[in-house]
Amino acid sequence: MSEEKSGIHFGWFLAGLGLGALVGVLYAPKSGRETREDLITGAKEGTEYLRNRSKEAAEHVSHFVDSTKSVAGEYVERGKEVVERGRAQWDEFVERGKGVVSDQTERISAAVEAGRQAYRHTTDEHS
Repeated sequence: MSEEKSGIHFGWFLAGLGLGALVGVLYAPKSGRETREDLITGAKEGTEYLRNRSKEAAEHVSHFVDSTKSVAGEYVERGKEVVERGRAQWDEFVERGKGVVSDQTERISAAVEAGRQAYRHTTDEHS
């Protein structure tokens, strides 16, 4: 069960406990003054308990936020590394492509020049 659900269930438990205590105090054979003092004491204790639980909850939330920031930072760093590797690979592929294109251009130019020379040679012999 998650902490949130258990916290809700615990809250309802406390509400029921408080209501039961209130009913018990109201029907107890005590004087009005004693009953009021008991109610005030119970309210102070309940307030203090809630204050402590709120501090604990704030600490848990703070810890959760800190750990989430840390994990998010790690993912951002990993993402940057992946992007950098991708850029490096892309640059490498582009350079390889330029080399292939340059090599093919040279081969085609050489073939065209060889064709021209063969044509000239053939036309010179027939003239």
